[in-house]
Amino acid sequence: MKVESQQNHDLTQLSKLIENIPVCMLSSIDASGALVSRPMAPLEMTYDGAIWFFTDLNSGKVGHLECANLSFVSESNGTYVSISGAAEICQDQVHVENLWTPFARPWFPDGPQSNNIGLLKFLPNAAEYWDAPHSKLVRIFAVAASVIASKPVGMGDHDTLTSLTKPVQNSIDRQII
Repeated sequence: MKVESQQNHDLTQLSKLIENIPVCMLSSIDASGALVSRPMAPLEMTYDGAIWFFTDLNSGKVGHLECANLSFVSESNGTYVSISGAAEICQDQVHVENLWTPFARPWFPDGPQSNNIGLLKFLPNAAEYWDAPHSKLVRIFAVAASVIASKPVGMGDHDTLTSLTKPVQNSIDRQII
């Protein structure tokens, strides 16, 4: 995933956690009210924290993105990230072409000119992460030590990031007096 410099500390932390994870799960609520998930390959994280994906414009998820979640997992690195937010569909052909990768061809055989190709723009609201950056062997020993000590021992970082969206100014704040 291509990652731009982020506009604040929380987005920078989030980008560092997810930038090398090639697939995540996008969860949303379908037309019947059921929670559904599907794998997605992130393409880009722009300066404002928006995460971009290719999507099939004929997919059932397209109409159900007002409440969504992304789950990123790197078991080998001990990194787990859950991002809540909303998504929207974008049909900017120039952006599609800029993000195009041959790895998308199985889903879009006509390339960036495919009739059903669009972009899904995920706008993060908050994120929670668990990160144990040590090797798998060190993590196993930490779990064993935690069992013996009956308390967490060296289990890594856990935090919630809430400064992910830019505050919206109301119209009164923008008026010049």
